[in-house]
Amino acid sequence: MTLSVSVALCTHNGARYIGEQIRSICLQTQPPSEIVLSDDASTDGCVELAQAALNACHSERPGLSIRLRPIRNVKALRVTKNFEQAASACTGDLIALSDQDDVWHPERLARMVAEFGRRPDLLLLHTDARLVDGALQDLGQSLFHALEAKPFERAWIHGGRAFDVFLRRNLVTGATTLFRRSLLVRAAPFPREWLHDEWLGIVAAAIGQVDMLEESLIDYRQHESNQIGARRDSFMGKVRKALASRGTTHHERARKAELLLERLLSLGDQVAPATIQKLRDKIEHQHFRAALPASRVARCLPVLREAMTGRYEKFGRGVRGVVRDLFESV
Repeated sequence: MTLSVSVALCTHNGARYIGEQIRSICLQTQPPSEIVLSDDASTDGCVELAQAALNACHSERPGLSIRLRPIRNVKALRVTKNFEQAASACTGDLIALSDQDDVWHPERLARMVAEFGRRPDLLLLHTDARLVDGALQDLGQSLFHALEAKPFERAWIHGGRAFDVFLRRNLVTGATTLFRRSLLVRAAPFPREWLHDEWLGIVAAAIGQVDMLEESLIDYRQHESNQIGARRDSFMGKVRKALASRGTTHHERARKAELLLERLLSLGDQVAPATIQKLRDKIEHQHFRAALPASRVARCLPVLREAMTGRYEKFGRGVRGVVRDLFESV
């Protein structure tokens, strides 16, 4: 059976790059059937530019049959809810997420769709990306390099342990992601507290199979207007983070984990009891971190005891998290 593909493309004042992105979608060796473009209150005519770019592609390639279905938001929904809206309007068997400013490599969809065709249990697949600047000049590193994806994390994802990885941190970048539309039945509505890609990734990992391709299948632009982006921290950047104020970070992470627990519990026996227990342990760890005293001296023993349980490694960046909890200001 041939799997149909929809593209969920979100825009906000994306006139500068939207034509290149539409063209890269049209030039896929396995083109999608539709592009659902959810525009977040743009004022620069990017929807019209997207349609013009698609019309030009149709003129150049008479056999092309991609539909553009625009949704215009008078009031901006922001990133997570805009992607939820775009994905929910898609009709394909598979949904490819797309930012407005990237460029897809021609084989992106064909390569990823083939994985879903041979693996019926695969719910979500994400890939590496080549990092480029606004003019598409290679920045000399990949997305996974910027994220510092460790060999054991990659091995866990390939081995069916994506949920364990995502309890530590998110490695799913929406611009590289393709997933089965059936995932939306469990994942929607997306909580505003979560980014759309990390939410889809961890829900998919809780109920089915998630994998990654260690291939760069898009050019991922890094420029001054990125809403999220990806850059590898320098050593001094990591030091600054370790000494910075913790603010409400751990309270927010605990709340996000609690929202995830509520959703997974609502899915009943679709989620393994062991998965629920891991998430409960994660919540307990986040509440511990949120409740640490202001005094750095007073934190020492509690943090060291928590480190002995192994939960810094299970639910965070290990030693990096210990150092931050010992030295962060309040």
